[in-house]
Amino acid sequence: MGTMIDYIKEYGDYTFAEKPIGEVDSLILSQFSYLKFDGMVPGMEENADAADMQYLLRHEAYDGLYADERYREKNTELFLAMVNSVRFGDLKLSNYVNYIELEQETQFSAVTIQLGDGSFYVAYRGTDETIVGWKEDLNLAFSEPVPGQLMSVEYLNRTAAKMTRPFYVGGHSKGGNLAVYAAMNCEPEVQDRIICIFNHDGPGFRPEVRQRGGYDKIRDRIRRTVPRSSLVGMLLYSDGGYRVVESKSIGLAQHIPFSWLVDQDEFRVVKQVRPGSMFMDAALNDWILSLNQEEMHIFVDTLYDVLKASEADDLMEFTANWKRSIQGIMAAVKNVDADALKVMNDIMKALFDMLTLHMKEERQSKKETRRSKIDEGIVHLEQMFKK
Repeated sequence: MGTMIDYIKEYGDYTFAEKPIGEVDSLILSQFSYLKFDGMVPGMEENADAADMQYLLRHEAYDGLYADERYREKNTELFLAMVNSVRFGDLKLSNYVNYIELEQETQFSAVTIQLGDGSFYVAYRGTDETIVGWKEDLNLAFSEPVPGQLMSVEYLNRTAAKMTRPFYVGGHSKGGNLAVYAAMNCEPEVQDRIICIFNHDGPGFRPEVRQRGGYDKIRDRIRRTVPRSSLVGMLLYSDGGYRVVESKSIGLAQHIPFSWLVDQDEFRVVKQVRPGSMFMDAALNDWILSLNQEEMHIFVDTLYDVLKASEADDLMEFTANWKRSIQGIMAAVKNVDADALKVMNDIMKALFDMLTLHMKEERQSKKETRRSKIDEGIVHLEQMFKK
């Protein structure tokens, strides 16, 4: 039993021609896409050769690959394992995009990876450490597409035009959402060439978004994996057809790909997500779908404004200076517009009611009589935005 890094060490001597791409390979490539390739991998407009792994290793800006300090150690271990393997050592990267626009509240990044067998994997990066990226995740609850989703479609159409062979699409977290969204909204000729869409614990879509897109045309090609305590991956998701992966972490930390367990050359799968997670996921989804667009906009915008008051540009800075961050947030909450605050209180009450209802159903089904720890969390949620 190990992780995806152990998988590379165990099966790294096989080429993709000898051992076709699988779910674990896709998770590796999805995590790989989180590295910062700025200045190393040619962009969509550049007429330059693709960057290979040895070029990245020798590049003067090599250390910049690990700009995300949260996972510097693990990402370094991952990259070195990849570059020293036969399977991943000859990957070539091109069409790199890394776009962050504060005004449009957009964080979008993607890269095209040529595998050793001549096929391609289009990888969409998930949410990075920026607060604007976090807000865009919340914006996925709206029915209209967020800028990142529109950019994912344009990216897939343009990069596919440079390829002649069938290819794979995938990503982790928001990257998985973008992979599915791009696949169901791209040009028909591009859609026909997609072999498989990998979605690793990425959120789903509101029903109207799926109806507008060509979801039914790609449904059978989506391979979806979530950890046992999935929260992100079960948001706005109602279909079955996913595999549940065991993790060595607990709670929300299971969202991190490095925690997913691998048994030989496949994920270690279990029958279902944890009952507690199923309860919370159902309550949150019912709550999100009960809000209209105006309410969702007010909720997300107000929450974002409050977090911006911390004066942190990213979540790492927010954590590093948590005392200052909390002080800024507390001051911002007091200054929230009265009308917006009323809507926020109404929304939080709706969440409270939804959680209470689901909790009662959960207790009844299990004939529980003891007070759940969830009760305590509900009280905090109810009070969060009250003066």
